[in-house]
Amino acid sequence: MSKVSVTGSKRVIDDVVEAAYEHHSLHVTEYDERYEGFAPGESLDGAETVNERLVTVRSLESVLDVEGDEVDAARAIDDEELERELADVRERVNALNDRQDELRAEIRDREEEIDRMEPFADLDIDLDLLRGYDSLEVVVGEAKPDAVEAALADAEGIDAAEVFAGRGVVAVFAKPADGAEAGVLQDSLVGVDIALLEVPEAGASPSEYVAELEREREELRADLDEVEAELADVREEAAGFLLRAEEQLTIEAEKKEAPLSFATTENAFVAEGWIPTAAYADFEAAIADAVGDHAEVEELERASFTPDGDHHTEAVGDAGNEGGSATAGADAADASAEREPATDGGHAAHGDDDPPVVQDNGGAAGPFELLVQGFGRPKYSEFDPTLLVFLTFPLMFGFMIGDVGYGVLYAGIGAFLYNRYEGAFRELGAVAMWAGGFTILFGIYFGIDVFGYHAYQLLGLHWPVDGKGLSPADIDWALSFLVVSVLFGLAHLNVGHALSFVSNYQQHDLRHAMYEGGSWLLILNGAWVWIFSQHVSGPKPDFLFESFSILTFGAVSFGGFPVAVGYAAIAAVLAGVVLLAIGEPPELAEVLSPIVNVISYARIMAVLLAKGGMALAVNLLAFGAYIDDGGDGSFHFIFSADYLAEVQNTADYELVFAGMTTAFDPASVGLVGVVALVAGVVVAVVGHVVVLLLGVTSAGIQAVRLEYVEFFGNFYEGGGDSYLPFGYDREYTTEE
Repeated sequence: MSKVSVTGSKRVIDDVVEAAYEHHSLHVTEYDERYEGFAPGESLDGAETVNERLVTVRSLESVLDVEGDEVDAARAIDDEELERELADVRERVNALNDRQDELRAEIRDREEEIDRMEPFADLDIDLDLLRGYDSLEVVVGEAKPDAVEAALADAEGIDAAEVFAGRGVVAVFAKPADGAEAGVLQDSLVGVDIALLEVPEAGASPSEYVAELEREREELRADLDEVEAELADVREEAAGFLLRAEEQLTIEAEKKEAPLSFATTENAFVAEGWIPTAAYADFEAAIADAVGDHAEVEELERASFTPDGDHHTEAVGDAGNEGGSATAGADAADASAEREPATDGGHAAHGDDDPPVVQDNGGAAGPFELLVQGFGRPKYSEFDPTLLVFLTFPLMFGFMIGDVGYGVLYAGIGAFLYNRYEGAFRELGAVAMWAGGFTILFGIYFGIDVFGYHAYQLLGLHWPVDGKGLSPADIDWALSFLVVSVLFGLAHLNVGHALSFVSNYQQHDLRHAMYEGGSWLLILNGAWVWIFSQHVSGPKPDFLFESFSILTFGAVSFGGFPVAVGYAAIAAVLAGVVLLAIGEPPELAEVLSPIVNVISYARIMAVLLAKGGMALAVNLLAFGAYIDDGGDGSFHFIFSADYLAEVQNTADYELVFAGMTTAFDPASVGLVGVVALVAGVVVAVVGHVVVLLLGVTSAGIQAVRLEYVEFFGNFYEGGGDSYLPFGYDREYTTEE
């Protein structure tokens, strides 16, 4: 990327903006008011009108629920057509929308009134009988009749009272005693839990009144349907225009607000930004074609950065010469004279000097940019780790789940997201398909594991890997998978430190590379070579070495590196510590991190056993299982009542759990057996759905954590800015 400036007279700022916009390559840098004599620019004339129209268009799109697929073909739209049609559509939509709001409000009022009338309908007393008495007091409310009658029995000031009750509603008629004050009935009910109701102003019976309200509501709903149909017609007619208008106004608004990012004086402007170096010459020619010598384009610098944040700039062309700032005409010359402080030989650079970043992995690795950007977009100086995440994330995820059934479901969910949605959900779907594919592959490796069941047993096959380490027969496999996890972590971290070494060598020199990356490579590999050596072999567990033979089915026998290699490994660790002490003394506090970080990868094996154990537990509850003490010693599921009886009568079979479905005997169908069968199937389905979901949260999160913390922490910082070139890719409109 090259940093460029466009300097010129304000008289040609419109033409420069137009040319830069059409070229669609300049990532404009915001001016941050750091230089004396310069101020941020102002919007071009007409910006306020354009923005008001744009707000109107988007509001109309929202009301009409316009989406992006209602345009049959792209075409140009001029200002006269836009203004005329926008006024027409706005008038029609506003009238219909206002009428729609009125009808909805009236319908809501009717529904509230119907709800308010329900208690009176329960009483079934004409409304005019509940009010208007001179010698009686009437109270209507929601209360328990017994409580009301008890309160009235003890009340003073009431000669007689009658209580009428509906479902949770009471109407109380009372004749006050001579001399009693008004409101004596309500005073008598103060101690009662009653919610008083106001009697509606209507003379009909409650049921007739409710029927009238419902009739009015249906008429209003019919009117509302007509209005909504008219809005749908307007939507069909105006959708294409609104989408074209929004695109056209968005383009105009961006152009008119572009000077807000420029540095300006009274007579001149300076716009700066980043552009792909290969596009610089063409961009310069485009500006020259638009305004001639009234503006000048300069390539100021080509920046290079180091992973630790240091940066160096290489001045290019006139930017390296004293007084060589881009000026054009008298006005621009005035601006050049006012610049303080000057950088790059007199040019006032502004904004963030970090170039923007374009991630273009494409193909299969492209969707994994989503995971990388979750940590942070790579800086311009950094290696984009997307390809490495593509190679390692599905591998870790698939190993941790390792089940054909779950893998098919993960891949299916991913395919649904990929085909149904766009953007982030589509990318997430692609990631899920890759993760599901590797889950299937490892499921086959782990004994054709299908929802925790080893299908090779059903097929009568001999399978070299007979489990994940969950049964007494395959405990050695569990320890071997622990070694696999550690070795994968060792390889993963080596790649990270190697990338750090290469980056420092390219940006600095071999000395810096040895301090930053070489020291950690020596410590990491020296420590683990020593662990896998025969030096001080007593405390080291045997499975560290025996696992190689197990994993290779006896093809490779490894007894540990020789003692001499162990001494050499210690020397490598000491050399790494010395380099670290010379180059980065504060990092000596983390000298044990190469060992700790590699051990952190043991979580891969832990999740493998945890998810496999959960699937096993579900199958045990649903179908039951036994261990063949006289055979391979692995778990075998039972499924049927006959098979359970055989297990119970065989001496070499050790029953682990009978299971629910085994209570069902087809020969003598009983209620208990049917219930057990249904319950077992429900437990199996719900249990495996839970394991499926927990697989995403556990295996997915743990794999992402290993990428972000252990791996990225060695060479990757992130925090880059996306490359957003000034311009717009037209979809609904064309150039005039």
